Amino acid sequence: MKKQDYTASILVKATANKAFKSINHVAAWWTENIEGSSEKLNDVFTIQFGETFVTMKIVESVQDKKVVWNVTDCWLPWLSDKKEWKGTRIVFEISAEGDSTKVQFTHVGLEPQVECYDTCVKGWNQYFKDSLAMLINEGKGLPQRKVIATAEAVK
Repeated sequence: MKKQDYTASILVKATANKAFKSINHVAAWWTENIEGSSEKLNDVFTIQFGETFVTMKIVESVQDKKVVWNVTDCWLPWLSDKKEWKGTRIVFEISAEGDSTKVQFTHVGLEPQVECYDTCVKGWNQYFKDSLAMLINEGKGLPQRKVIATAEAVK
């Protein structure tokens, strides 16, 4: 059976360098709730959505061409397998297409038979297709805003 990893692409009116830099600026398009660095090879970062978290390591980084994150840990509390993303890879491939730049996204291991597939596809469509595309094209994405715990919120 052929693998069917989730794949999507966007075409942007920007240079490959701008696309590359935007992908690496995770807080500007995915979530401001990030710890660590997401800019260069071997960087490790964790994104958080409430009690959900995903920790990734940049395992491949080719300037203006490709970025690959390996999911080293995660907690997805709404799933039976809370570690479903662990060991998956998130791949961004950048190429010129006419006077535009194409960004191809693949979440290797996110396949239709896994529990998270439908929900995760909706999330990736929102953050990759909408927010990252806006960041590259317009200079401002739509990341989840930073959540700051306050004494009032804990009551």
